[in-house]
Amino acid sequence: MAGAQNNVQEQDINQLLKVRREKLAALQEAGKDPFQITKYDVTHHSVEIKDNFDALEGQIVRVAGRIMSKRVMGKASFCNIQDLPGNIQSYVARDSVGEEPYADFKKYDVGDIVGIEGEVFKTKTGEISIHAAKVTLLTKSLQILPEKFHGLTNTDIRYRQRYTDLIMNGDVKETFVKRSKIISAIRRYLEGEGFLEVETPMLVSNAGGAAARPFETHYNALDEDVKLRISLELYLKRLIVGGLERVYEIGRVFRNEGLDTRHNPEFTLMELYQAYTDYNGMMDLTENMFRYVAQEVCGTTLIPYAEAMIDLGKPFERMTMIDAVKKYAGVDFDEIADTEAAKKIADEKGVHYEKRHTKGDILNLFFEEFVEEHLIQPVFIMDHPVEISPLTKRKPDKPDYVERFELFIYGREMCNAYSELNDPIDQRERFKAQEAALAAGDEEANTTDEDFMNALEIGMPPTGGIGYGIDRLVMLLTNSPAIRDVLLFPTMKSLDK
Repeated sequence: MAGAQNNVQEQDINQLLKVRREKLAALQEAGKDPFQITKYDVTHHSVEIKDNFDALEGQIVRVAGRIMSKRVMGKASFCNIQDLPGNIQSYVARDSVGEEPYADFKKYDVGDIVGIEGEVFKTKTGEISIHAAKVTLLTKSLQILPEKFHGLTNTDIRYRQRYTDLIMNGDVKETFVKRSKIISAIRRYLEGEGFLEVETPMLVSNAGGAAARPFETHYNALDEDVKLRISLELYLKRLIVGGLERVYEIGRVFRNEGLDTRHNPEFTLMELYQAYTDYNGMMDLTENMFRYVAQEVCGTTLIPYAEAMIDLGKPFERMTMIDAVKKYAGVDFDEIADTEAAKKIADEKGVHYEKRHTKGDILNLFFEEFVEEHLIQPVFIMDHPVEISPLTKRKPDKPDYVERFELFIYGREMCNAYSELNDPIDQRERFKAQEAALAAGDEEANTTDEDFMNALEIGMPPTGGIGYGIDRLVMLLTNSPAIRDVLLFPTMKSLDK
């Protein structure tokens, strides 16, 4: 029975699609092909008219947008036009636009794009509207929009057809407008702090700077295998060596990993590096920047997210990884002598580890298992073990740990920062350890980048550096539950697979 109903619905849709094409053919035959129109001079947008009604009442305006609804009532009709910031009603009467244009208008479909020229007025019910003097069909829609009342709710279709999602769901459009504003606010803040925006290569021979599997490809012109970058770090540090004391880049990076609510294989990363500061300076910069961006874009530092209210206005808490594990797991790694003791306590607590893991690795596993979910309000988790931080400067008084922090909000890592390792001898030893891990089966381990090593040997000043997941910041400031909700075109499995 359901199959028969679906077949009838499909036939109905096919007939409607056929009618739209027939309407287009008739327009073209009559010399009214909308696709021959090359421009339309817009004077105002919908929200601008509504916000400035007192000044615009009785004035002639020209708006353009998509017909989202239409009511035909004999000699007069109403339609609702949607543009970028919102929508506005238009009153279209035969006596105002002319008999033939009105007959044409009655054949227009929901989804068609039109230009409307007319006088701003208010209806008897108090709705600000445009009394049309001329309606111009600018684009004939040959497809059918989802039913307006229910909207577009199928998640898979929303992500695959983001253009339809943007038309039907105003909150989705607002999310991406806000995303653009967030990035603009970041740029304004960093420019005010004296940072220089730069661009570095996406195709690289050595994809270092993060623990991730790269995508690999082949460069035909040079007959060389290359990788898509997984990080921005190593090239930006080269620029610090070259004397550009404050640099940042906002760009796509690519990691050959799975898909979930927080991960997409291509995403937007921002990294910045500042000479003559350390990870404490990076904490101050991060806290101030998050507060600035929230205030600029959201108008407040109190940000609702899921069931929580995130307070970006208060000083962010600072806690070492050891103290966090001690607080939430009840295990003090300062009291654990070596790797064997760490593995023993991991067995007791049910924490899975691999044979190659050392004490520092197991501390991080404890953190992931017992701590992350509790970190709702902003907190800097500091002083990570050296084993998981191959590019970070050691703590002078505690050399098994490094000057590194991650900012956590709502149980999610928002950024990762270091006092950057600038000792080339130590860095080479760290790379050797990474290559040993790679040989032992760690596909996310780094390999030695000899040109980067050469740069370090020339000399890099003491430097603080940080990487921000822009998509996660957008998720926070738009109250979006999944990374796909803040990516215009998220990665999707091909339909023919």
